Order: sequence, then structure tokens, then C-alpha cells
Amino acid sequence: MDFITLYLPPSIQITDDQFFELCQINELIKIERNADGSRILKPLLGGITGNINSGLIAQLANWNDHKSQGVVFGSDVGFILPNGAIRSPSAAWIKLEKWNNLTKEEKEKFPPICPDFVIELLSPSDSLKTTQEKMKEYIDNGVRLGILINRKSCQVKIYRPGKEVEVLDSPATVSGEDVLKGFVLNLGMIW
Repeated sequence: MDFITLYLPPSIQITDDQFFELCQINELIKIERNADGSRILKPLLGGITGNINSGLIAQLANWNDHKSQGVVFGSDVGFILPNGAIRSPSAAWIKLEKWNNLTKEEKEKFPPICPDFVIELLSPSDSLKTTQEKMKEYIDNGVRLGILINRKSCQVKIYRPGKEVEVLDSPATVSGEDVLKGFVLNLGMIW
């Protein structure tokens, strides 16, 4: 199932602040913005996907607590990418020095920053093609390492700038490589 894309006439321009407000008053709908300005309406997660996603975020947060090198985010945060899209990955990590360069106001709303690391957990309602395009968009906008987890095919796709996508079949773990030194994502709970 793909998501609903909402197109507005060109005469209706919504600022980043107005888009933030729109998302706040429609809290039961996850809304992302494409680089072309169209909006994507996404349903809330189901129980299994939500539980797995929480476990992924917890692993990332636990590693970060020991390293204190960055800031961890769950799927409820939208990031304004350099291309103008607003995306909300399943989990994200931003290097602390990059995060600290933002103003307090920028941190309060949708941060105008591209994460260094993202995880996308494909839910039953997600389109693989659309999510793969989103992963490419993350890399094109500055993500240094991206992990796409597809429970249905038991595959993990690893995205890196300037490299071919690496496909792993039912891996037990995935490394944070040089982006998240010492981080190992345990995928045993997924398969």
C-alpha cells in the first residue's frame, strides 16, 4: 500500500512554521513533505512495527548514552533536508557538534538539518520502492550511513554515499561502521 500524496495549488504556499503547526494539530497523521512541496499522509504504525521500532531506537540511545557523541531521535521528528523535503525516519542520529550549531528555535520545531545516520523500518503499509527512493534522498542530502530493514523479505539494505547499496539476507547484526564507532545493531528481535 502506498501513502496518500496531497497536492496543493501553487497559489497556496505553506512555510516551514505553518507546516509544523499543521503537523501539530493533526497528531494522528504522520505527514512528510516532498522536495516538490507535495505532502505525504501516512498512517500510524501497527503494534508489531511500533514495538520493533522502539527496540531499534532503544539500542541506538543506549549506545549513544555511553558515547555522548550525538543526539538520537525516534520517528516522531521531522527533519528539513537541504532539498526542502521534510522527512521523519524510523530512527536517526546527529553528531553533537552539528546539533549544537542549531538555534534553540530550530531545535524546537522541525530541525533544518540532515541526520548523519538513519534507520528506516519498512512497515506493512510502506512501499518498498518509495522507501528506497527516500533512502537515496537521505544520502543525496548528507546522511553518511542509512539502514533499510525489510522484515517481509528478511533483508537489510545499507546505503552509503558514493557506493552501491549493499544487501544482506537475515543478518544477526549490522555495524555502525565509522559513522557510529562501536555501535552494533542487533536484529535478532526482527527475524
